[in-house]
Amino acid sequence: MSDQGDPLVRIAEALERLAPDRRMPADWTSAPAYSWSHNRANPVPSIDAPALNVFRGIDRQRDAVVENIARLAEGHAAHDMLLWGARGMGKSALIRSAVAAAQESGSELALVQLGVGALEDLPSLFHRLSAVDRRFVLFIDDLAFAEDDSTGPRQLRSWLEGGVNARPANTRLAVTTNRRSIVARQASEVEEAMHERDLLDDKLALADRFGLSIGFHPCSKPVYLAIVAAYAKPLGLSFEDGDALAWAMQRGSRSGRTAVTELAGRAGQTF
Repeated sequence: MSDQGDPLVRIAEALERLAPDRRMPADWTSAPAYSWSHNRANPVPSIDAPALNVFRGIDRQRDAVVENIARLAEGHAAHDMLLWGARGMGKSALIRSAVAAAQESGSELALVQLGVGALEDLPSLFHRLSAVDRRFVLFIDDLAFAEDDSTGPRQLRSWLEGGVNARPANTRLAVTTNRRSIVARQASEVEEAMHERDLLDDKLALADRFGLSIGFHPCSKPVYLAIVAAYAKPLGLSFEDGDALAWAMQRGSRSGRTAVTELAGRAGQTF
């Protein structure tokens, strides 16, 4: 960490910011996926994602996401997507798997995952991708805003629809969140204070901008065990139902993928 009190350090950092960026521009046509952070793209050679037939208990959600991403891949009208709800139900994995499936079908669709704090760089990313003859899913994983943040939701809402810096036609946003702060709340949860009501209105207006908003709810015990089995079977891993349920209780959530990671680790395998 630099010494912010040293005037020489401050001068050096200021000169670095003013200097032209000599990094080679990203080749947006060469990789199946990219990570975008600090206004820079890094190519990712492959998408790590489970097969679509592994998902259990989210058939409706899976089909909706796959169909929407397939539309984008084919150059048809497609929605920005908000996947919200319970942890461990496959929201992030589903986005990656749907893009990978489109690529396996011959599409040149690419996935761009935005890093922490990358919302500020979205206009720059939009500008760069608008000139590329390729379609992109811009993936924001686990989005959350501070309770008193009204700027972030308003910016993202403007980028989704109607703003000067709105996202280009060859891109769609796919956002996941475990928080309820950007989806509809029950009226009883809304405080009467005017500033809190205004913040809520901002976040609900943001949620409304997503053409496809899909909820993921905590799974039942049978569905959880089916998820664990679907991941474990291809790896040749066996497990006792009681052990899998105990692992879920220890974590406080039913995540089949996490449970199988534990099983694979105990067996000396990778997952």
